[in-house]
Amino acid sequence: MNKKDFPIFEKNPWLIYFDNAATSQKPQVVIEAIKDYYERYNSNVHRGIHKLSEEATNAYEKAREKIAEFINAKPEEIVFTKNSTEALNLVAYSLRKKYKKVITTIMEHHSNFVPWQQLYDIEVLDIDGEGKLKFEKKEGDLYAITHASNVLGTINDIKAIKEEIGEKKIVVDASQSAPHLKIDVKKLDVDFLAFTGHKMLASTGVGVLYIKEGNEKEMSPFLYGGDMIEDVYVEKTIFASMPAYFEAGTPNIVEAISLGVAVDYLKSIGMDKIREHEIRITKKAMELLDELNIEYYGPKKAEERTGLVAFNIKGVHPHDVSTLLDKKGIAVRSGMHCAHPLHRRLGIPASSRASFYLYNEEKELEDFRKSLEEIKDVFRL
Repeated sequence: MNKKDFPIFEKNPWLIYFDNAATSQKPQVVIEAIKDYYERYNSNVHRGIHKLSEEATNAYEKAREKIAEFINAKPEEIVFTKNSTEALNLVAYSLRKKYKKVITTIMEHHSNFVPWQQLYDIEVLDIDGEGKLKFEKKEGDLYAITHASNVLGTINDIKAIKEEIGEKKIVVDASQSAPHLKIDVKKLDVDFLAFTGHKMLASTGVGVLYIKEGNEKEMSPFLYGGDMIEDVYVEKTIFASMPAYFEAGTPNIVEAISLGVAVDYLKSIGMDKIREHEIRITKKAMELLDELNIEYYGPKKAEERTGLVAFNIKGVHPHDVSTLLDKKGIAVRSGMHCAHPLHRRLGIPASSRASFYLYNEEKELEDFRKSLEEIKDVFRL
């Protein structure tokens, strides 16, 4: 895991980047792939028989194959979207004629909460005092549950939940897990799973929706237009099969290609190694927060959470914490992290969040500690 692979750190040697849950930095290979597309074979996909279009189409579909393999799916089960939000909205809108009630959780990001709230009747599962999901089987048509909380870090046991709910459908938001954990959709036995490229080293503007084979038969298209049709008559339209069925219009071509390259990069390191590294970083971060008597949220064991820690320094607003850390070259996120119901459940107006990834180093935590100590001194805490 070489920090030198990421140009932003060379150009900003002072930077300690702890805002990876919001977006990740990009390795040189991803940047070069984007540059290569625009300089060498920029063209639309699926619609031309000239050389550039064929090369673009091959690269685009090769990216789909890489991503399918990355989560143990079939290429035809992978739909490209612009982000997780669009992917989750696609599922919500396309199933609304068949299903009426959704079971979700208090720890969801708004992307996996608001669409269900707006289109369905919902029931919300609670958390315990350590931020773990208090799962109960409920009377509902489908379940919409995050794989990992973007505030608590809590990793939900999706496989166990699926076993508990049986034939009920489950929609999983993997935005905070796919970049960090090895995901096997077959072992998890999920029906739908969404994640986004920009949190896992790829460009912004590309997301992934896994649709388990057969589930598309219950769905109606989210968008209509070019590239998702087989043929059109005045009287009727014959739609294309998966995945084109849900990819209307010109897709985010180079963004998808960048995600394929990012997946190659992650695989070259190994998701198990990335996970082990993040557990070490997270454990040390939690230890230093404990030593400084700073409150943080979520499971107390690093092995039970992803590589992030949301925290509050008593008597200091999270925005002030982030501003003061920024002056020391440390980038964290402050606010409610698109999880307002969860913050209300925790009884806090906001939080600061430090989130880690493969290029973060243990030595950066010492600067983090010193800066937090200085903040406490400034406010005489």
